[in-house]
Amino acid sequence: MSNQKKYDELRRKYHQMTYESYNYSVTADGLRMEFALRLDGTTIFRPTALVESRSFLTFDLPHKVLDTLIFNIGMIELISYWKACCPPVVRVECGHLSDDARRFWLKTYRNGLGEFFYTNGIEGYEDDFMTLEAPESDDDELLTDLVLNPGYIVPIGGGKDSVVTLEALGHDERPLPLIMNPRGATVGCVSAAGYTMNDVAVIKRTIDPLLLEMNAQGCLNGHTPFSAMLAFYTLLVSACSGRDNIALSNESSANEATVVGTEVNHQYSKSLEFEDDFRRYVQDNIGGGFNYFSFLRPLSELQIAMLFSGLPKYHDVFRSCNAGSKQDIWCGRCAKCLFAYIILSPFIEPIRLNAIFGKSMLDDTTLAPIFDQLTGRAPTKPFECVGTVSEVNSAINMAIKRWYTGQRPALVANWQLQPSQTDLASLQPRHNLNSHELNILRQCIEKNS
Repeated sequence: MSNQKKYDELRRKYHQMTYESYNYSVTADGLRMEFALRLDGTTIFRPTALVESRSFLTFDLPHKVLDTLIFNIGMIELISYWKACCPPVVRVECGHLSDDARRFWLKTYRNGLGEFFYTNGIEGYEDDFMTLEAPESDDDELLTDLVLNPGYIVPIGGGKDSVVTLEALGHDERPLPLIMNPRGATVGCVSAAGYTMNDVAVIKRTIDPLLLEMNAQGCLNGHTPFSAMLAFYTLLVSACSGRDNIALSNESSANEATVVGTEVNHQYSKSLEFEDDFRRYVQDNIGGGFNYFSFLRPLSELQIAMLFSGLPKYHDVFRSCNAGSKQDIWCGRCAKCLFAYIILSPFIEPIRLNAIFGKSMLDDTTLAPIFDQLTGRAPTKPFECVGTVSEVNSAINMAIKRWYTGQRPALVANWQLQPSQTDLASLQPRHNLNSHELNILRQCIEKNS
């Protein structure tokens, strides 16, 4: 059965998903949350999450604060379970949504699932994929009794970007790292930065095993907007830590579509469009004084790679490979590995780069199809968090000119050098940084260029 037929049949079989309830409690371990999502009248999913106890976190917050933030976390958790059967109606029973809020959620679900629909070959979903029903919200529901102070929270993903943010903001003060579901690379990065895990805000999120069973039995599966989910969890950590600034590490290239000529973007929830929508949603529907933004938005991937190359203490511990994340390795076979190698290649000498990745990836001819996707020779970029075609091509030009004036690696043996110069000094004008944060970035660029 094609996924299109499966999608249509599942929607006929399963009419509604209901967000029934959220519950939370404070234990010695931390703040525990559980959500109840019912598929029609039979199946109930119960995803859970824990914000671990730390000396710098307080869970003794007004119930209205916790209710509002945890309700919204359930709204974004819902999408991972909805996609299994894609019921046409979603009903919210445990909270309120304004018309603007419903529009935000529908857009976030639709665009955040763009890759899911595309890779499953599902067409014609744009206008009627979901009806979102919820009681109207009251005008006085914004949080007004939450006290936040100046300070930065930096989510750490284990790759190069977040440690660039951590180091740059650390020149002024000591940011609070946040890790969701710690693994080798995330723990290694904060350790290299001088933190212990007692200094880090940790969220442990679990998927209901029933969803995994349904996926194994043939229900639909695919990419969901992880960064949008993280965004709502960071609001909770911001409230519990009393820090107002949530500094993400999404760069300008996250705005580029993955499929040329469409709006399908693997990185939609890392894009400036989502960031702006999320900021408006928080301001209009949550309140509280939160400041969610991407610190690296004015930079290109090349500029971030340049800054990261000057942080050698992270070179042996960072990992961007999803395929090898459980083993804490670079698999050496995927688009993330090849992209990370290429984008760093102008700034780190080949012998050292090969030691980091375990081989000369530009000499691996089995990666030619991925290479073609990254360089724009194929119509579709890899469905991974990778830079723009222009950035990849610029990195290859720079690396060849700097390191490979003689014999070249196999994948670039016939590469036609381009005469254009790459600008590593300019900052992109569209972002949500204030003047002080922008000045920090300028100083970092000036120091490393």
